[in-house]
Parts: sequence; C-alpha cells; structure tokens
Amino acid sequence: MTVPDPEVTRARAAARPPQQVVSPAGISWAAVVVPVAVGAAVAVVLGVYGRLHPPTGLSLALPWFTGTLYVKAWLTTLAFVLSLVQIATAMVLDGRIDIVLPRVPAVHRWSGRIAVLLTVPVAVHCLYALGFRVDEPRVLVHSLVGCLLYGAFVAKMLLLVRRGLPRWAIPAVGGVLFTAFVAMWLTSSLWVFTTAGFHL
Repeated sequence: MTVPDPEVTRARAAARPPQQVVSPAGISWAAVVVPVAVGAAVAVVLGVYGRLHPPTGLSLALPWFTGTLYVKAWLTTLAFVLSLVQIATAMVLDGRIDIVLPRVPAVHRWSGRIAVLLTVPVAVHCLYALGFRVDEPRVLVHSLVGCLLYGAFVAKMLLLVRRGLPRWAIPAVGGVLFTAFVAMWLTSSLWVFTTAGFHL
C-alpha cells in the first residue's frame, strides 16, 4: 500500500479551485436552467442572424497567410489545441490526472479565454461574409456547431458564478463546449488541410 506524500497532497489541493459542496436538497435548478437557457438563446440568435443576413462575401486577410481559408483554418486549429489544454487541465484539477502543477487553474482559465477569442474573427467572417448555410452537410454541421460553441461558452461563464449547482453541471457544459471545438475543427480546418493542402 502506497502512502500519499503530504506535500504532494497539499500542492494538489492548492492547485484546485475551491468547490462548494451542495447537498441534493440545496441544489437550485434555476441556477442551471437560466444560464443554459441564455446560452441556448445566444446560439439561436447567432444562427438566425447568419441565416437572415445577406452574405457579403468579404475576405479575411492577415499577413503571412495565402488566403481567407487558411487564416480561418489556423485560428481554428490554435483554438482546438487550446481546447485540448482545457480538457487536460480540467482532468488535473479534478484529480483524474495525478500530477502537481500549481499554475493549472490559471492555465485552465486563460487557455479557454484565448481559445474563444481566437474563434471570434472566424465567427464574424462566417456569419457576416458567408451566413448560416445549409446547402452541404459539412457546412450545415459547421454552422450548427459554431453557434453551439458560443452558446455553450456563455452558459459556462454564467454557471461559474452561480451557487447551488449540481456537481455535474459545469463539467457537462464544458464537455459540450469541447465537443463543439472538436466538431468545428473537423468540419473546417481538417477539411481545408486535407483538400487544399497543409500550409499557410
């Protein structure tokens, strides 16, 4: 039988964010329903705007990139990599990965924030220049998960400041957010790299 190292245990506890222990009787379901409803509304509003707004066809150009497709593909890829960091650090904070890293909470917070920020130019271009398209299965799935991503992000941010949540609430919404990142990357960046080539 292995005896846990007291110093390792203290360091792991210090790395985890404080968690509120709530008994089943103390759970406030409104604290879950309202943020999720707001997030769903954000996703729907984005989709409706993208569908009703006439596409402008404007390009998104940045230095060193050969075109709009690659700007969006690489920004989405960076966001996808950071979403993997989110999952890894969440598992460390939850004790599922046995490693002591004191800066894990900060890495977890900022990797998520930067990942979403990286997708903003992509989302603005998709909604404003291309619109919510349904003409191809891949494009339809990409449009849906793009809206879902921002809805899940808003729901998670609102849940983080709520009290009386069931234990599964934030991990569940975080899982939806991560799934949206994966699906967005598969239906955009991976498609670009496998059809148009892997370069800038």
